[in-house]
Amino acid sequence: MKYDKDAAAIIAAVGGESNIDSLYHCVTRLRFGLKDNALADQSALTAITPVMGVNDAGSQYQVIIGNDVPDVYRAIVADVPRLSTEDAIDGAATTTGAKQKLHTRFLDFISGTFAPILPAIAGAGLLKGILALSNSFGWVDPSSQTFLIFSAIADAVFFFLPIIVAVSAARKLGANPYVAASLGGLLVYPALTALLGTGEAVSLLGIPVTAATYSYSVIPVLLGVYLLSWVERGLTRIIPSFLKLTFVPMFSLVIVAPVMLTLLGPLGTFVGSGIAGGINWALDNGGVPAGFVIGALLPLIIMTGMHYTLVPFILQNLATLGYDKFLPLTYVQTFATAGAVFGVFLRAKNKQIKALSLSTTFTSLMGVTEPALYGLALPLRRPLIATMAGAAVGGAISLGFGVKAYVLAGNGGLPGLPGLVGETFVWAIVGIVIAFIVSAVVSTILGIDESILAGTAEKTPATAPIAKKADASAPVVAPLAAGASEIVSAPLNGTLVSLDDVPDTTFSKRLVGDGTAIRPTSGWVTSPVNGVVATLFPTKHAVAVRSDSGVEVLIHVGLDTVNLKGAGFTAHVAVGDKVAVGDLLLDVDLAAVGATHDTLSVVVITNSAKYTVEPGTTGPVRAGDALIRVTPVVAATRGAHV
Repeated sequence: MKYDKDAAAIIAAVGGESNIDSLYHCVTRLRFGLKDNALADQSALTAITPVMGVNDAGSQYQVIIGNDVPDVYRAIVADVPRLSTEDAIDGAATTTGAKQKLHTRFLDFISGTFAPILPAIAGAGLLKGILALSNSFGWVDPSSQTFLIFSAIADAVFFFLPIIVAVSAARKLGANPYVAASLGGLLVYPALTALLGTGEAVSLLGIPVTAATYSYSVIPVLLGVYLLSWVERGLTRIIPSFLKLTFVPMFSLVIVAPVMLTLLGPLGTFVGSGIAGGINWALDNGGVPAGFVIGALLPLIIMTGMHYTLVPFILQNLATLGYDKFLPLTYVQTFATAGAVFGVFLRAKNKQIKALSLSTTFTSLMGVTEPALYGLALPLRRPLIATMAGAAVGGAISLGFGVKAYVLAGNGGLPGLPGLVGETFVWAIVGIVIAFIVSAVVSTILGIDESILAGTAEKTPATAPIAKKADASAPVVAPLAAGASEIVSAPLNGTLVSLDDVPDTTFSKRLVGDGTAIRPTSGWVTSPVNGVVATLFPTKHAVAVRSDSGVEVLIHVGLDTVNLKGAGFTAHVAVGDKVAVGDLLLDVDLAAVGATHDTLSVVVITNSAKYTVEPGTTGPVRAGDALIRVTPVVAATRGAHV
C-alpha cells in the first residue's frame, strides 16, 4: 500500500495505537479521538510527507492530509483494524478524548440525537396541528374512519418515540442501532405496558419494577442507550470474534434491559418530570419579565444550538400536559428575525443588500431564520439587536398571557401556525405580529452600515469580488496557456468572508489551498467551473470539481458538517459527471444544518500551488458571479494580467 510507512509514522506520532480511541475522516483530514492529546507530537506529524498540518480541536485531534486522506485512512486501518467502523467514513464514530468538556459532550449528544429525527417529529406535529384546526372549524367528523386513520399517522411517531430516539442515540454513540431499537421497543411493548398498568406490584428477579408509561418519553431510553454503548464496547473486547455476532447483542439486552426497567427508566422519568416541572414553573410564574429576558436571549440560544436541550422536556410537556409554553417563544423569535431583516430592506440603498434582505424576510416568515441571522443580522450587528428587541417584547406578551403550543410543528413560521391553534391562539398571533413590527421599527431606526457587506467593492478591486459574470457559455477545453486566466464562479448565494476569518485553521491557514468563504443564504450549490466532478464525499457535505483546464475546486459546505452523516444534504451529481457553470451539485437544508453547525462554506483551489489565486473576500455574492481569478504560475511570473 502506498502510504504504509506514512500510516505507521502517523500512528506513532499521535501517541501510538494505545492512545487512539477512534478515527474517521472527512474530505481533507483524519479526525482522531485520542485518550490524551498531549501525547501527540505535532512536529513529528508535520514532518510526515502527506501531512499538511495539525489542528488540536480538543475533542478531536485533526491531521490534515488533503485529497489523499481516504488512502491514508485505509493504510492506518490496515495497521489498526479495530479503528474501522461501518460509519467511519461518514462521521458516525464518536470521540472520547479526555479534553472534551462535559457540557460540550452533552450538547453534542443531545443535538446529534434529535437533529436527525426532527423532520419526522415536525411533520407529524404539523399534521396534528392541521387535524386540530380542521376539527376546531368543523371541517371534519372526528369520529370518522378517515380522521382516525390520519390521527394514527400523526400520533405514531410520538407513541413509538422511544424506538426512534433509541436508533438516533445509538448512531450518535456508536452503539448497534437495532439492539437499541429493541430496548426502545421494550418500553412500549403492549404486554409489558398492560402488566405495569394493572396497579399490582411487578418485580424482575426480585427487584421492583416501577409502573410508568414510556410512550412519548425520551429520557429513559437515552439513559438506556448510553449504558448500552458502554456494555457493547466491554463485551466486544472480551467475547471471541466468532461468537460476537450473537452473544454481544444477547448479553447486551440481558444486562441493559433489566437495569433500564428497574433503575434508569424510573430515574429518567423522575428527572425529566423534575426538570420539566422547574422549567414550567418558571414559564408559568415568570410572566412578563421572564418572557422579556428569554425572548431577548433566544436568537443567541438558537444560533448556538442550545435550544435542542429543551426538546425532551417540550415533548414531555406535550405528552403529559397537552401543551408547552416555550414553543410559542420560538415563533416570536422567528417573526422578530423576519421583522429585523425587513427593516434592513427598508433602509438599504445597495440593490444587492436590498434583494438579499427581502428574500431572507420571506424565508424567515416560512420558518427558516438561519439565512437572515447568519447572512445579515450577525454580520451587520444592528439587525441582531433589533431581533433581540422584537423577540423580547413578543416574549413578554407570550408569557404574560400564557400562550401555549399544542404540537411540536417543527416550524416557527407561517406553516407552523396550526401548532398554536387553541384557547390562546389570538394572543399568540398578537405576540408574533408585535415582535415583527418592533423588530422592523428598531432595525429601521438603527439603520445599517452597508460598507460591512458592500462598501469595499469599488475601493479594493484587487481583492474584492470580481464584478463581471463568469461566462458559462465558453467552456475551456484545453490547459490554460501562458498569460491566460480562468474564472471560478461562486457556487452559492451569500456574503463573502475572507478565508482568514474562517474559524478552522485547516482553511484559514490555507493548508488545503487558497480561496475564500461564503456565508450562504440559500442551499443551492452549483458548479463553479466547466469540468468534471472529481470527488463527492459520502456525506455529501463536500464536493470537488476539476475544470477542463485542470483547476481543482473544493466546495466544503459548513464547518465540521461531516458529523451530520449526510443529514440535510442531497447530491444531484456523481463522481465522473460532466458539469457546466451553474449546474446544480448539491441541495442543502440550511435550516437543519444551521441548527447544529456553522454553515459558513469554503471554496478553495486545492492545487493552488500551481496558480496565482486572486479570491473575492468582501461583499454579497450570487451563484454564478465571478469569484476567484486563477492564473498559472508561469503566466504570473511573466507579469501577465487580466
